[in-house]
Amino acid sequence: MNKYFEKVILKSTNSKEIVEIHEIQDLWGGYGKIFRCILSRSLLKSVIVKNVRLPDKRSNQDSDISYRRKLKSYKVEMEFYKNWSKKCNEDCRVADWYAFEWQNNEFLMVFEDLDLAGFKGRMSSVTWNEVKLCLKWLANFHAAFMGEKPEGLWSKGTYWHLETRPDELKALRDMRLKNAAKKMDAKLDGCKFKTFVHGDAKIANFCFSEDRSRVAAVDFQYVGGGCGMKDVAYFIDSCLYDEECEALEGDILDFYFGELEKALKIRGKDIDFDALEKEWRELYYVAWADFYRFFKGWALGHYEGKYSERVINKVIESLNM
Repeated sequence: MNKYFEKVILKSTNSKEIVEIHEIQDLWGGYGKIFRCILSRSLLKSVIVKNVRLPDKRSNQDSDISYRRKLKSYKVEMEFYKNWSKKCNEDCRVADWYAFEWQNNEFLMVFEDLDLAGFKGRMSSVTWNEVKLCLKWLANFHAAFMGEKPEGLWSKGTYWHLETRPDELKALRDMRLKNAAKKMDAKLDGCKFKTFVHGDAKIANFCFSEDRSRVAAVDFQYVGGGCGMKDVAYFIDSCLYDEECEALEGDILDFYFGELEKALKIRGKDIDFDALEKEWRELYYVAWADFYRFFKGWALGHYEGKYSERVINKVIESLNM
């Protein structure tokens, strides 16, 4: 991290010194790192710093499409925190932010340390209780942004949508899915009820309280407009086994829509909820198939579960293909 960015961190947190810097993880594709900075003589014991370092395009191994997608994603994340995150309440908790800076080919983002706020838990396997916590978070997030226009964000949220993934579509060997790709994308994009989707709502991006009663979310690089079922389908696929996805499907959707209805009422959103639920329940399968359209072109040869294949077949048949 450069000295200028260290000064920005100190000024934004009203601190005198960065005592220690602990590396947490690399950013995807080698685009920088996430650190925890331990502060002294400050009201804050620590902050989380996302230090993005864009590679030189002349030596960058990414395709131009991939490079531009990643570059925009960091700008979108800053835009979300600066101009939209204040709409998130405790039921869709996100980190506070202290500073954003952009110098040459580097971005600096300084966030609240959610560990200090009581959200230390990171999970790779979950119980039904944790699934419900995350579904409640998603329902409240979708309620908060229902009907909003995603200004400054992705017009279509998620990192896998068709417009930004031509290489994966070209590589896709499943011809039925390949031929259905544009129709599925149009089906999702043409929904009447739109909100903001988190866009990368995998289990790894949720932080749990120690007593597993609350949850917060991180990583808003791909937040944007769309159908909330994109988040729900992607989240469920990220944390449950194939047979669980099928066995719990009804419970998952019932719980999510129950929480969504409550959240919309609390926020005073005047929406025909029955119509919304009818539309989105049908789009759950389209969202699932659409993600696998990307995944099967990205992870060639990866085994897909029987549930996913049945969902894909069901969607393709519904599109009269």
